[in-house]
Amino acid sequence: MTEPAVLTSTRDFVCTITLNRPDKRNAMAPEMLQAFQGVIDVVRADRDIRCLVITGSGANFCSGADFRSGILDRGDALPHEASYGIYRPFLTILDVEVPVIAAMNGHAIGGGFGLGLVCDIRVANRDARYGANFARLGLHSGMAISYLLPRIAGVPRAAELLFTGRVFSGAQAAEMGIANYATAPDQVLAKAHELAAEIAAGAPAAVRMMKRSMYRGLGWDPKTAGEYEAHAQSRTLEMADAKEGVQALLEKRQPRFRGV
Repeated sequence: MTEPAVLTSTRDFVCTITLNRPDKRNAMAPEMLQAFQGVIDVVRADRDIRCLVITGSGANFCSGADFRSGILDRGDALPHEASYGIYRPFLTILDVEVPVIAAMNGHAIGGGFGLGLVCDIRVANRDARYGANFARLGLHSGMAISYLLPRIAGVPRAAELLFTGRVFSGAQAAEMGIANYATAPDQVLAKAHELAAEIAAGAPAAVRMMKRSMYRGLGWDPKTAGEYEAHAQSRTLEMADAKEGVQALLEKRQPRFRGV
């Protein structure tokens, strides 16, 4: 029997969602995104949940888009709609009223890194690799990363990371303020659950309201940013550089970009 693409468990008011495609590095594929959307809908409707933890099975948190899965196939959708559709299920995390903790147990690249950024709190694996590598694929970023990263890490740091597409360790993520904590690999989920239990011990209505007030005060609007990014990303997907970047990734070689 095939394992579900997304697993859930709930204990002591804390729900844990686990991305469960370890053989595919928990990459974003249509079946995972569909399952994730369904799980988030259930979590949002459950008033007993006080905190949500998101993690991955195996050695990866989420390695971004699974380019071998047909995730880039547009079907009848307009180009920008198809690009936004890749990220929409993960962006619905923004609609979760309770605090969300990313237990980033392993590598998180591209859209997988964005999954961590849309969460409220991040616990990284100090030895794992993280980053928005879109420039190295010939693509514009997606999932509102160009909006979120400057607000989390600061503009100069975000500019450097986005323009270079550089990846970095979990320890460096904590130093830059991208992660709240960087722990030993086998302690990531335990630390996330420790934080979740501390949050769940608080008054649930007050915590929900403070989360809403905090983001309202910041003028937080990643979804609109994600929609704009989808237009830009869809244009880059039509370019030869994107085809070269994706092909180079699949062939595990350096891309040869020409600016077209």
